[in-house]
Amino acid sequence: GMSDASPPPRPALATAASAGRLAPIALALVLGVIGGTVAWQLRVPLAWMIGPMVVTAAASLAGWRLQQIPMGRELGQAVVGVAIGLRMTPAVLVSVAELTPAIAVATIGVITTTTAAAFLLRPLGRVDPRTAFFATAAAGMADMALVARRYGGDPDAVATVHAIRVAGIVLVVPVLVVAFGTGGTIEDLPPAGAHPLALVPVLGLAVLCAYALKPLGFPNPWLVGPMLGTAAFAAIDPFKAAVPWIALVLAQLAIGIALGTRFRRESLARLPRVVMAAVVIAALLIVASAAGGALLAAATGLPFAVAFLSLAPAGITEMVLTAKIMRLDATVVTAFQIVRIALIASTVMVMFRIYGWIARRVHGSPI
Repeated sequence: GMSDASPPPRPALATAASAGRLAPIALALVLGVIGGTVAWQLRVPLAWMIGPMVVTAAASLAGWRLQQIPMGRELGQAVVGVAIGLRMTPAVLVSVAELTPAIAVATIGVITTTTAAAFLLRPLGRVDPRTAFFATAAAGMADMALVARRYGGDPDAVATVHAIRVAGIVLVVPVLVVAFGTGGTIEDLPPAGAHPLALVPVLGLAVLCAYALKPLGFPNPWLVGPMLGTAAFAAIDPFKAAVPWIALVLAQLAIGIALGTRFRRESLARLPRVVMAAVVIAALLIVASAAGGALLAAATGLPFAVAFLSLAPAGITEMVLTAKIMRLDATVVTAFQIVRIALIASTVMVMFRIYGWIARRVHGSPI
């Protein structure tokens, strides 16, 4: 009868293919949870981001096939955006607006430092000048790798330097902030009457705002869109909402896995000098951020920890998360970081020309 008929082969193949696709994601998730749990037990600052990042990076470099959670990083950023947006009262916005001159000066400082780093990366990593420039520009890793490819640089080397810079800063800066900065006093108690499920419609609004910002070329639409949308929601205040601790843990986990799985054994094996140079550059950028942070704190009266996180050239989300988890003023950190990314992204080609002009004066060779 019909029961004996062998099923058509297609669904079986499709199932095998989808299982083959899901295995690297599931493995990354399991390793991420293990890494986060261990880091949390060891009281590592930002445990749920640093733990998963370290473990998945190590496994990836050992040759394991891992893949980040589809849309995990984006939704993680949206959760952080909602958490910041809920705090954006008019008073907070006024205090951030007062920092505009400091934000402008700090951004110029970061652009100068990263351009100087390009001149150091060139001999250290033995890369061509184009690759050196796009590898050190503190803008989005994917964007810079694409632009580098367009201008004849080495996109692999660019992506490697960016991955090491962001991972290095994410690993070291929270530890330094805990060691040298004091924890903040911003209490994150959920408002009275906030239902745990109230986050669901707010997160839905956040995702819509992210998609609305995407075509406009905004930096980090998945953080900025949800943040602005939630700030508007908080101003209207139709019902009380809060971001529970577990949502921030899941956001950190997704972002940590996304950072760790960026490391590819083949890329690093092919570019040992670039890897070594990238580590040196990351260390120098951390020192420069700390020095700049001390100056910024002295000039503005901001706590050192906030100033340091505001200047650290890593991902916006990672630095804002660090501020949030440490109960520091995450809105100030967000303002500094967003302006930096927006300015660098919009002026990167102008800086490329200036860099070319300096390179001709210094090396006597066109780039």
